[in-house]
Amino acid sequence: MLPNLNLISCNLSSSPSLLLIKPTNPRTSFQSIPKSQFAISKVSIYKTVINQRISLKPCNNLSVSAAFYPFKRPGFLQIYRSSFSIKNSENDVLKKSTTDESKLGNSGNNNGGDWTTSILLFGLWAGLMYYVFMLTPNQTPTRDIYFLEKLLNLRRDDGFEMNQVLVSLWYIMGLWPVVYSMLLLPSGRSSRSKVPVWPFLVLSCFGGAYVLLPYFVLWRPPPPPVEEAELEIWPFNFLESKLTAGISVAAGLGLIIYAGLAGGDAWREFYQYFRESKFIHATCLDFTLLSTFAPFWVYNDMTTRKWFDKGSWLLPFSLIPFVGPALYLVLRPPIPAVGLASITSNTNEKD
Repeated sequence: MLPNLNLISCNLSSSPSLLLIKPTNPRTSFQSIPKSQFAISKVSIYKTVINQRISLKPCNNLSVSAAFYPFKRPGFLQIYRSSFSIKNSENDVLKKSTTDESKLGNSGNNNGGDWTTSILLFGLWAGLMYYVFMLTPNQTPTRDIYFLEKLLNLRRDDGFEMNQVLVSLWYIMGLWPVVYSMLLLPSGRSSRSKVPVWPFLVLSCFGGAYVLLPYFVLWRPPPPPVEEAELEIWPFNFLESKLTAGISVAAGLGLIIYAGLAGGDAWREFYQYFRESKFIHATCLDFTLLSTFAPFWVYNDMTTRKWFDKGSWLLPFSLIPFVGPALYLVLRPPIPAVGLASITSNTNEKD
């Protein structure tokens, strides 16, 4: 009865009876077939199924599930097909997120550009160190020691009045490490070179830009992610505080006004010190270097906080020595933080 049965899914229209047969009483229909003829029919069906190539590509706008399951009962093929599509979509999402993370981690991963910048900065630092130790004027070494002791309050009041411009410069140099610490922690940390920034910031209290420049040479962006719990401990809570930024900008403005109100004689005297003293000459050069590099770190911190679209108008003000970067620290938004669980999951996915 069934010797010519074809199960080719691409030509289902040729055997529509296969999909529309609904035996009312399958038991009686099979009973009416003789056993010998039923065995022959079963063998021929197996041979036909084995010899024919079954194509699983749907044709004539008919799906595989509709061909094999006319009564719309989910089977193994449908379950496997749906799970396979879900896995593919999940893999696509994971691949996309991994690609985005790699792009983010490799943004600025131009090794040639990094090495060129590092070499230039190293050459600048080496030239500055040679100039400070070998070429700066050193006509008054004894007076330099005396000025340093007076500024550190190591000498009693002997009636000598210090130059107002020199006093203002000295105390502003004490505020610069605070400003740079707020700019470099945490947005100026280096994730690719694994070089910690805090030793350079601590030593900058004594060496200023001459100590920070080696870190600029070794720095490789982007910064590592910031945890929420990390911002609640010292020193991050101190450096992210608006109170700290407000005190810094107020103190800096006060010192600049104090130096500006000094008469012309004080400025001429200070210029004479600059031409004769190694200590004052190197301090003025240090102030100039810190003021020159500050706008770059303002820009870096601004982009890390995703505030460039709204805060780009502050970049021209950052060119103002000390006041501009300190004003930015007052107005900047909080840095976006992530939870520890998300950082762990991202690390596990990369591994």
